[in-house]
Amino acid sequence: MLVNHANALDKPFHLTLIRLPGYPMFLAMIFKVFGMDNYNAVRRVQMFVDIASCLLIAGFVRDHVSRRAAGWALWLAAFCPFTADYTAVPLTETNSIFCIALGLFAAGRLITGIRAESRIHWAWLALTAVGLSCATLFRPDGVLLPLAVLPGIWWYTRHCGTRASSRATLICALLAMLPLAPWTIRNYRAFHVFQPLAPRYANDPGEDPLPGYIRWTKTWLVEYVSSPDVYWRGDDVAIDIHMLPSRAFDSAEEYRQTDQLISDYNVDTTITPELDARFATLAQQRISRHPLRYYLLLPVARLADMALRPRTELLSDALPTRWWEWRDHPAGSLLAFSYGLLNTSLLAVAAIGFARKRVPFAGMLMAYMILRCALLLTMENADPRYTLEWFPILIVAAAVAFAARPAHNPEASN
Repeated sequence: MLVNHANALDKPFHLTLIRLPGYPMFLAMIFKVFGMDNYNAVRRVQMFVDIASCLLIAGFVRDHVSRRAAGWALWLAAFCPFTADYTAVPLTETNSIFCIALGLFAAGRLITGIRAESRIHWAWLALTAVGLSCATLFRPDGVLLPLAVLPGIWWYTRHCGTRASSRATLICALLAMLPLAPWTIRNYRAFHVFQPLAPRYANDPGEDPLPGYIRWTKTWLVEYVSSPDVYWRGDDVAIDIHMLPSRAFDSAEEYRQTDQLISDYNVDTTITPELDARFATLAQQRISRHPLRYYLLLPVARLADMALRPRTELLSDALPTRWWEWRDHPAGSLLAFSYGLLNTSLLAVAAIGFARKRVPFAGMLMAYMILRCALLLTMENADPRYTLEWFPILIVAAAVAFAARPAHNPEASN
C-alpha cells in the first residue's frame, strides 16, 4: 500500500485479493508514522489495543451484571496468556478480539437504551456498526460477529417498540456492511469476480488452491502439529512420510501408494495438476471407505484439538510442539500441560456461567460461539488461533460464574 499505492504484493508487483484490507491498512498507518517495517511499533500498538479489549470486556460485564463481575472480567482478560501472546506477532487476532469486544460493548449499550426509552441512541448504534464492520474487514470469518449480533439486537428489543427495534437492526446492518462495498467493487473491476470477503484458500483468481491435496490432508489431519509437519509444506517444502500419523493409512497397500505419491512430490516439491489429481483420487478412496470418519469424526476431533490444546504454538522456541512426548522434554511438557489445564479450566468455568443462566445476552453470545464452531468444523487444519475469537465471550461467562449472582439480570434471563 505504501510503496505501490495499491492493495498488492511485491516482488513482483501484482494486485491481490487474498487478504482483506483491514489489517494491511492498520500496518500501513503504523509504518507511515513510525517507519517502514517497524514491527516493534506494531507490537506496542497492539499491546494497547489488547488493553482496550480488556477494558471493553469489563465494561460490558459491569453494564449488565455487576461491578464485582466486572472486576473478575478485567483481571481474567488482562492475565489471559493466550490472547496476550498474539500482541507480539503481526497477525489479525489482537485486532479481531478488540472488534468483538467493541461490538458486544456497544451493542449492549444500544439494546439497553432501546429497552429503557424505546428509541435509538445513534452514538451507540454507530459504534456497534464500527465494531461489526472492522471485524469483517480484518478477517473473513469476522462476518460471524454481525451474523450473531444483528439478530440479537432485534431479539432483545423486539418488545420495546417494533419500529425502533427493526430500524436499529436494519440501519446497523447497512452501516456494518457498507465498508465492504468499495472492496467488492474493486475486486470486480480488477479481477472480474464477485468477492466481498477473501477467498477460502487465500488464492488469487487463476491460482490453483490444490483441492486434491487439501482434501487428502482432511481425511486424516487432527492435531495442530500436523499442519507445520505436513499440511503447510505442500507445494513448497519436502514432506517426510514418517511425520504422518498411522490413521493416514488404512492398509499396507495404501501406505505404499502414499509413499510413492509423496516421493514423486519431493522431487521438485511442487504439486502439479497431475499430482493434485492423484492426491484427490487417494482422498476419494479413503472417504468412500470411511465416510463417517471424514464427515463427522475427524471434523469434531479437529475442533476439540483447537479448543483444548495448550495453545503454546507461539512459544515453540521454548516449549515443545509435541508436548505429549514427556520423555524427550519433561520440563517443557509439564509447562505445556499446565497451559492446557489453564485453557480447559477457563472453558469449564465459562460453561458453568452459561449453565447457571447468568451470562448477559446469552442467546446472542452463544449464537456467535455456535456459528464459529460450525465454521471450524469445515476447516482442514487444526490451528488453535482460529478459536481465539471465543475468548471475549469465554471471559464474560467465566467472570459471571465467579461473581455473586446479581439481584436482577433481565438480559441473562432472556
